[in-house]
Amino acid sequence: MIPRSRPVINESDLARQAGVPIATWRRRDAPAFRQHVASLFPHSRILIYDLAQAHAHLNGLPIPALPAGEHPDDLLNDEETATLLGVAASTVRAYATQGYLSAGTTVYSIRVWPRRDIEERLNNPAGQGKGGGRPPGKGKGPRKAHAYEGDPRLHTAAAALNTAEDTPRHHLATALAHQHGGSTRTWERLLTQAGQATLRSLHSPKKGVEKGDHG
Repeated sequence: MIPRSRPVINESDLARQAGVPIATWRRRDAPAFRQHVASLFPHSRILIYDLAQAHAHLNGLPIPALPAGEHPDDLLNDEETATLLGVAASTVRAYATQGYLSAGTTVYSIRVWPRRDIEERLNNPAGQGKGGGRPPGKGKGPRKAHAYEGDPRLHTAAAALNTAEDTPRHHLATALAHQHGGSTRTWERLLTQAGQATLRSLHSPKKGVEKGDHG
């Protein structure tokens, strides 16, 4: 997490400031540096550090503590966002692509989201009040056809059904819950809605073809 959207720096920029190649910096300076300054995303392959802490260490000064507690301006990566939403990191990335979640920003190649955006999505699921998926100024509009209308997980469920062959639906739901997060029961409902949507599309009349029109 990047607390309060504070300025950060990565190891390539640290090496550039030291005037040495990144390989030299990592071999010569990184071991001692990493002992004193913790990466903000310790499980990421891209290591970034709080800028104030990094500069304090390099200048031989006491390393300032990071702000404590949670703040709306905290920036969270996909793993941290997934933990808050109760889904898998891959689902967070899918949400961002499908518009269910904001696109976020990229900091040194790491996609991050403000905590306020995540909590708003958590407290206001799609179609349920502020931040719930309806663009501002659109009015109330028609009622949803079902509880999961507009849920991006329906696309995942439909794709799973297309490749499921004879897999029992419960087993398929269990696998989706394990892969993307959420409960097996929720995925069973999503699979049911996705299957019904497929059936409706198969049985709906083709646009432009009138009854009795034989060409």
